[in-house]
Amino acid sequence: MIALISGKVVHKGITHVIVDTHGVGYRVFIPLTTFYELPDTGQNITLHVYTHVKQDGINLFGFYTPQEKDVFELMLGVSGIGPKMSLNILSGISVQELLKAISGGDVKKLVSIPGLGKKTAERLILELKEKIIKKIAAEETAPGTEKQISRDMIREDVLSALINLGYKNSIAQQALERVMNDEHQEMAMDKILKKTLKILWG
Repeated sequence: MIALISGKVVHKGITHVIVDTHGVGYRVFIPLTTFYELPDTGQNITLHVYTHVKQDGINLFGFYTPQEKDVFELMLGVSGIGPKMSLNILSGISVQELLKAISGGDVKKLVSIPGLGKKTAERLILELKEKIIKKIAAEETAPGTEKQISRDMIREDVLSALINLGYKNSIAQQALERVMNDEHQEMAMDKILKKTLKILWG
């Protein structure tokens, strides 16, 4: 299952982007919030990806931040809401405003999102309110803005992502160790991945 894609933007549109990774072009559906963050065509991008498998194919949904992806996946757990609806919701409101509306039971705010009806908005609140409140509380009490994950776990996750992107284990590990040895402070996984990819891209 693809969880992250890094490569060159060869096409970008309002609803999707095509990312070239080692000669393979991946079509990734995106919300408007991610579209606004895309670099120019020909530049490199890293997207956090949710892989949706269904009978007639596989669709990739990409997000500029891990938080967008987390909220997207939370909404998929709500009855009657699929990937397209979740993407539409994220295109119509920022993640912060969405979390605030759900945790505060603000139906009026939610129905202002194009395509989101009252019943669906109420279902979002009913099924996600408690989870969202816990999520916000956990983020507020966490030291700093990044999760405190051990360096070993970060190393394993980044190495796995690089191998999934097509790099050989030995080459990926060598580049990763250079980054890990140079960084003595805690860093988020995405930052370490970007620095490692810069080394691999030469």
